Amino acid sequence: MSRIAYVNGRYLPHCDAAVHVEDRGYQFADGVYEVCEVRGGRLIDERRHMERLVRSLSELRIAMPMSLRALSVVLHEVVRRNGVRDGIVYLQVTRGVAKRDHAFPPNGTRPAIVVTASRIDPARTERFAAEGIAVVTVPDNRWDRVDIKSIALLPNVLAKQAAREQGAREAWFVASDGTVTEGSSSNAWIVTAGREVVTRKADHSILKGITRTVLLEVLKAHDLTLVERPFTVAEAMGAREAFITSASQTVMPVVRIDGQPVGNGAPGLVASALRADFGRYTEKS
Repeated sequence: MSRIAYVNGRYLPHCDAAVHVEDRGYQFADGVYEVCEVRGGRLIDERRHMERLVRSLSELRIAMPMSLRALSVVLHEVVRRNGVRDGIVYLQVTRGVAKRDHAFPPNGTRPAIVVTASRIDPARTERFAAEGIAVVTVPDNRWDRVDIKSIALLPNVLAKQAAREQGAREAWFVASDGTVTEGSSSNAWIVTAGREVVTRKADHSILKGITRTVLLEVLKAHDLTLVERPFTVAEAMGAREAFITSASQTVMPVVRIDGQPVGNGAPGLVASALRADFGRYTEKS
């Protein structure tokens, strides 16, 4: 089956899908995106993702390209046409196509929208979870509004590449005060010796991950204490457990940070239990 993409009102073969050379997403990274997990052919937490999309667009003063109901139809249709049972659906909205100028284009410029879907091998992800992953730390050199899910991801790209070159799966950004903000494509967590689950507060310094939001409900159900505060790299290395959360990985145990083992160097009981139970608390559409 050939892949299908949705581009500005048309379902196209992936090889023919393209945007205009003066699309502001291409020239200025002037746009936002969402990535929604697909499990068993159904979208996971679509409502929450769409709420965050609306917020990101509003923060950048970009209009919605269509109604939420129509957008939902497009998302499900792209998943269906690509035959994706387990994977992700990717949505990107930019300010549109206009003559290159840093200032906003004229009123009436239509936002541009692209939707694609791709498969992820759940067995491969489970193998990573069973072994745990390694992370490395990099300086946080991003802009101050990472709470907006912008497509301007060059620092994230460089951080992820640094991780891969060191044999790790993820990079954690570290602020100038030595505290971890988040991963290049995930939120960062630790479990203390006292079984407190610690993650940074969702302010302008991190993205309010949808998986992060759902996990707060799972923590309550497991009677675990949540503490929203910064933690240092040293504290993370000395923690009982560490893990990351993201739409494509849910809860993923971290077993090494900058080459140093976390806990006993194996996935911890808390992270593993949260991962196993996570699906019960998601919304499926």
